[in-house]
Amino acid sequence: MSAWVSSIQDAGSQVKWKENLPELVGELSSWSEMIRPLAQKVAQGQRLSLDDGLLLYSHPNLSEVGRLSNCVRVARFGSYAFFNSNVHVNQTNVCVLACKFCAFRRSKRADDAYALDIEAYLDDLGQYAEVVDEVHSVGGLHPDWDVEYYESLFKATKNRFPHIAIKALTAVEIKHLSQLSNISFKETLLRLKNAGLGSLPGGGAEILDDDVRAVICNGKESSSEYLEIHRSAHELGIPTNCTMLFGTIETLEQRLTHMIHLRELNDDTNGFQCFVPYPYLPDNSRLPEAQLATGSEILRTIAISRLMLDTIPHIKAYRMNIGDELAELALQYGADDIDGTVQKESIMHLAGSTTPLDHDRIRLARLISDAGCIPVQRNTTYEKFEIFIPPVPKPRTQLKMANV
Repeated sequence: MSAWVSSIQDAGSQVKWKENLPELVGELSSWSEMIRPLAQKVAQGQRLSLDDGLLLYSHPNLSEVGRLSNCVRVARFGSYAFFNSNVHVNQTNVCVLACKFCAFRRSKRADDAYALDIEAYLDDLGQYAEVVDEVHSVGGLHPDWDVEYYESLFKATKNRFPHIAIKALTAVEIKHLSQLSNISFKETLLRLKNAGLGSLPGGGAEILDDDVRAVICNGKESSSEYLEIHRSAHELGIPTNCTMLFGTIETLEQRLTHMIHLRELNDDTNGFQCFVPYPYLPDNSRLPEAQLATGSEILRTIAISRLMLDTIPHIKAYRMNIGDELAELALQYGADDIDGTVQKESIMHLAGSTTPLDHDRIRLARLISDAGCIPVQRNTTYEKFEIFIPPVPKPRTQLKMANV
């Protein structure tokens, strides 16, 4: 089977994936004494607790944590790992907030502030329209752009590029449009959906703890508002991603509580398709008290995410943030998705990312294959899948050598 379809809720998972776990986990005696009780829980399809998560964070053998998370990934998806063809178009860097960790936002009067009008946005997207099927658009909270502006933008985008799915606007952007337009979150989302919005990217969750948020992103949506906005989206049939920014000032307990909040919401709505954990990047931003995550901690957090979030199908190794090399390794630590071709991106690169932006499908497929997985191209909402088989390279022409 080279191509197949799935429901938005299953998102490509094997429907009875938990039945695969006992065989993959194997004999409990093969696990260390510390991990054995958790391996037993995983094999039996039981949910891990906050204390279980803390044990995974403290376990000295990172490889064993990765091995357990890989059992869950393989149970769900076998050897498949996913990517898509997308482009990021950040519509404006003008923002009424000034989050401490953000290197992207500008005041309206800044020399390098920008705001793409609709035609400029379409022209920018048009450079990539023949090779992508998704546009990912998030940006600042522009003081003059209300829900009507985004309705016009999305309608114009779908009119000119009907094949391109629109994944756009984080929860705080939805809150901002709701306030500017004096309407509810749900009405804001419904109007945007009717204009062409297909899904929400999930950014802005940071850490769902209001004490942490008061320090790193004061003025953004509260933890409960983030969850309420995503609940509203799910109830309207808009699938969403969810995220976690770690390595700022949060504790391990706060990371795990964050994951638990997300999975509890998804117990009710089944609308989260992908969880994207990514570390804070320190360069060029303003949070000197940040703890900063090492490479091993990034892999551990991705692995723990896979083990804790039993109701969210996909875990993304967000290569725009962690880089290609670590993203490739993360595919053996519970991650099954590496985002897409991206083409251009501003927010992470202004914060210090050096990940190349010129990836095509062949290079992404090679990255996945090098990790020991089978590359699968997906659509935005994880409904359509096709194993990606790169074209056979043309044979090189060799010059004839003269006989001597």
